Amino acid sequence: MTAIADAVSEGMVQDYQRDGVVLVKGLFRDWVDLLRAGVEKNMASPSPQLMATLKPGEKGRFFDDYCNWTRIPEFEQAIRGSDVAGVAAALMGSSRVQLFHDHVLVKEPGTNKPTPWHTDGPYYFVEGRQTVSFWVPLDPVKEASLRCVAGSHLWPKDVLPTRWMAETNFYPGDHDYMPVPDPEAEGMEIREWEMEPGDAVAFHYRTLHGTRGNTTTARRRAFSLRLVGDDARYVDRPGPTSPPFAGHGMEAGQRLREDWFPYLV
Repeated sequence: MTAIADAVSEGMVQDYQRDGVVLVKGLFRDWVDLLRAGVEKNMASPSPQLMATLKPGEKGRFFDDYCNWTRIPEFEQAIRGSDVAGVAAALMGSSRVQLFHDHVLVKEPGTNKPTPWHTDGPYYFVEGRQTVSFWVPLDPVKEASLRCVAGSHLWPKDVLPTRWMAETNFYPGDHDYMPVPDPEAEGMEIREWEMEPGDAVAFHYRTLHGTRGNTTTARRRAFSLRLVGDDARYVDRPGPTSPPFAGHGMEAGQRLREDWFPYLV
């Protein structure tokens, strides 16, 4: 474990376990330029996973693409060369760390649309207590930073997953999810930070989060990384997941196949 991983204090681990979110300063500081280059490649050549995020008439551009680390070498270099796996192991309390997927989110200047409040877990085909995402801005952020509701990863029910464009349930039929709350109206404790390029917010898959629109005159590029630990297992969902990973061949209760989802530690 390298210097930054060693710098994950017991207090940070306790905060992560209690709140489901913690700030890790400078985690990707030495990899910002490489990640920026990777984002430019990604935007010039999106994958089939590229998501539509703005309705006709909504201002700006919100680029949202994922699962590109196998074809964009800059992403893999930053993932494997940085201290992120060691930090993830410490925060999750896990002996092993497995790569789930990467995610690029770019809000161009004047993209006023916020990212709605949601949790990632219900969209994924993996469940477990030991999960962590890292949201890494590649530009300084103030108003357009990630916002997370402290302690929401411990709620007894998952938050209803929805399709943001259609504003409908993500899975067909009725399921035992709680409605998406309004954290500000309901007085929930929201954590957000002004961040420098290469800082990282680490948050649990079940942590409720979202972002404001980018009303500034500067781009807000962010690289996000999803990792899992020892207890993560494949779970059947009532419909296609996001990401879908077609043809994976896994069955409920299995570890994620390591030829598709490699171990980093």
